[in-house]
Amino acid sequence: MGNFSILTVCSGNICRSPLAERLLVAGLAQWPQVSVSSAGTIGMTGHPMTDQAAALARQFGGDPTGHAARELTAQQLTDADLVFAMSREHRRAIAELAPRAIRYTFTIREFARLISGVTDLDLDDTAGLPADDIAGRFASLLEVAASQRGIVAPALSADDDDVVDPYRRSDETYAESARQLVPAVDAVVSLFQRAATVTRS
Repeated sequence: MGNFSILTVCSGNICRSPLAERLLVAGLAQWPQVSVSSAGTIGMTGHPMTDQAAALARQFGGDPTGHAARELTAQQLTDADLVFAMSREHRRAIAELAPRAIRYTFTIREFARLISGVTDLDLDDTAGLPADDIAGRFASLLEVAASQRGIVAPALSADDDDVVDPYRRSDETYAESARQLVPAVDAVVSLFQRAATVTRS
């Protein structure tokens, strides 16, 4: 069976997207078929995570060790199966760089909002796939999430689909960024766990 690749994207690739990456890596570790990486639209190439972001990664179960920022490329987007932008601004940049990638690009909070009410019935197509086809099962979730558009109520504010940028800002802003990001990551991991195990009754 194939592999499934997730790419997380922010601006500098030293705060939000590597935090999302490392938490997704930890949450999806039981499936070696899944790879997670990150990049930035203005990636600060070679830089590690900021100290505050690294501390948050450790706090929530991720390992920031060895991160080196890189700049987003069209090839990275083409190679990905699912792209999580940290804000609508990043989603727009992705659409400009690789227009076809917009089909499988969501802001991570948007994705979490769209899947919040997904039932096992919504996962029926996923359940019909072979249990060992993890990549196929995870790929099916893109269709499930997209199908919720127009069904799930829109965000109260457009900003609710964004994760605030904490770079060069206060520790409280970093904490607020994490309060927005971590529940979205948890929702993604939870849905992927369901997709991996759901069966038809």
